[in-house]
Amino acid sequence: MGQYLRGWTGYFGISQYYRPVPELDEWIRRRIRMCYWKQWRWARTKIKNLLALGVSLKSAIQHGVSSKSYWQMSRTPVINQAISNAWLEEQGLLSVKDLWCKAQGYTGRKRKTLSSEPTC
Repeated sequence: MGQYLRGWTGYFGISQYYRPVPELDEWIRRRIRMCYWKQWRWARTKIKNLLALGVSLKSAIQHGVSSKSYWQMSRTPVINQAISNAWLEEQGLLSVKDLWCKAQGYTGRKRKTLSSEPTC
């Protein structure tokens, strides 16, 4: 996935239009959460993995046996807590927003800007 995101940023990163970048980054993270949830497949596996990621037993059972769709489950607070952005980063997921900022030459320091300018 990282190679794909780097290639995408190499091609589209030259655009100075920032508005869709954060939305795309959030969509990719939600899609990855959905893929993990789908990969775990069985309720027992989902509960075991949620417990390993620090979710309470009650919440793990409630979410593990849920019949909601994968896409809906990827948006729940419990799944976002368990499969956090930091955890995804540890797994090797790159941030499109960070790659775009790097391609545009923004430095790591944050500054106060107008709402139309990116805060990288």
